[in-house]
Amino acid sequence: MDIAGYLASIFIGISLGLIGGGGSILTVPVLVYLFSVDAVLATAYSLFIVGTTSVVGSFSFFKKGLVNIKTAVVFGIPSIAAVFLTRAFIVPAIPNEIFSVGNFTITKSILLMLLFSVLMIFASYKMIKKCTNCNEDEKQIQQINYPLSFLQGTFVGLVTGLIGAGGGFLIIPALVNLLKLPMKTAIGTSLLIISINSLTGFLFSLHHTIIDWKFLFIISSIAIIGILIGSFISTKINGKKLKPTFGWFVLVMGIYIIIKETILK
Repeated sequence: MDIAGYLASIFIGISLGLIGGGGSILTVPVLVYLFSVDAVLATAYSLFIVGTTSVVGSFSFFKKGLVNIKTAVVFGIPSIAAVFLTRAFIVPAIPNEIFSVGNFTITKSILLMLLFSVLMIFASYKMIKKCTNCNEDEKQIQQINYPLSFLQGTFVGLVTGLIGAGGGFLIIPALVNLLKLPMKTAIGTSLLIISINSLTGFLFSLHHTIIDWKFLFIISSIAIIGILIGSFISTKINGKKLKPTFGWFVLVMGIYIIIKETILK
């Protein structure tokens, strides 16, 4: 399973480099099912892996002037606050056993995986659905809707803190549709927001998490190689064409997790 896990770790990075999101939605399932990491610990590991990978990926967009700092700040402040509250208070407060139905007990780990699967299904819909407002050549005047941006940033921070997903599939539609950013700028800005949110969430997890640093650095390094490959491929292939295919894969994975955590338990 380790070899499959390492190959999947490369795919995490490739996805982030190619379409600016989606990679983080694979990280927790890869850690849980291929490396047998506990689901709660996997959410913390995911924050570090996705955060460091996104930092590296955002550099190439910085060089091309495809990162909007103002937008990142507007999203980042409420997101960081939500990540802190979630990792410091909400996650530790969830009991190890939530409730039982007959012989089946919903544990903290099962709950997080089920939440993750629902999010994967939602994310797959966003990826499969054809974007009607993503014309790269269309120059639009950026209009920051601060209340909506604050709410969106808070929600992304909650998602990031709770299940370790960077939320690129939520951030990019908001940047394109709410803030009128071109797609490539939205991807670059999304990677910066993801890196800030994820690494902040990981730092907030350190005081109640035992970290296997060697394992974490190995997986992160492999994912970083993946994002460099994905960034290179993105100059040759239109990521928007691959996004629906990846969306169908995420949908199947989400359904599999629901079955695995309920029927096959």
